[in-house]
Amino acid sequence: MSPSITSPKILYGTAWKKEKTAELVEQAVFAGFRGIDTACQPKHYEEPGVGKALRSLESQGVSRKEIFIQTKFTPLNGQDPKRIPYDPKATLKVQVNQSFQTSQKNIGSDFIDSLVLHSPLAKMEQTMEVWRAMESLCKEKVVGQIGISNCYHLDTLKFLYKNAEIKPSVLQNRFYKETNYDKHLRKFCIENKITYQSFWTLSANDHILNDTRFKSIARECKKTEAQILFRYLTLIGIVPLTGTRSKTHMDEDLEIFTFNLSDKQMQTIDSFFR
Repeated sequence: MSPSITSPKILYGTAWKKEKTAELVEQAVFAGFRGIDTACQPKHYEEPGVGKALRSLESQGVSRKEIFIQTKFTPLNGQDPKRIPYDPKATLKVQVNQSFQTSQKNIGSDFIDSLVLHSPLAKMEQTMEVWRAMESLCKEKVVGQIGISNCYHLDTLKFLYKNAEIKPSVLQNRFYKETNYDKHLRKFCIENKITYQSFWTLSANDHILNDTRFKSIARECKKTEAQILFRYLTLIGIVPLTGTRSKTHMDEDLEIFTFNLSDKQMQTIDSFFR
């Protein structure tokens, strides 16, 4: 069983935004973004800033229901020891529930569209214990769908999928050469209707963006190299995250749905990811 929920085709990522989070989320939504990615991880995310932005947007006529909100449960090894948003001595189930309650308070919403496990735990049984707790939140109808991030081993994803009662709807990973662009993981995702979300999409791929063949396609389309890469990814079913602070780049990122790539252009770009 896997819940059916519609995710936007591009998400605005809020990592590292700190005190600018609320301002940038608001700017992104007014630009046209309808998907926001955050995490209950004070080390890298200012989750209350997302809630502040949502309240401001609501007062200006943008309903919370219009925005797809995705947050994460971050295990202990990914937290700042001085700012853990749950009791580190509690059971994993309690940690998940406390983290989620913190997210509800931070975001100012009882319902969260998507809850993602920020990374697999050291042992598979621990990962499954966390997953069961996330499944319970789905059954309580306070979460729309669940997924996993930073999972780079196909066997791990296969085990999770096989043993999950509520199947993962999302895999969010770095999109970079070192993991062969998750070729086998992405194939598994397509076969099992799991949405693959990419982060580090631009910053890890300068070698592609600066390639003469890639630049030639950008010139042909009269678009930026970033727009070409994002458009290509959406056309093959990937949902990219963008964390830009630039209003211009936000607008450009959303313009990717106004053009298509030819078969020849797609084949050329395909070659970078083989």
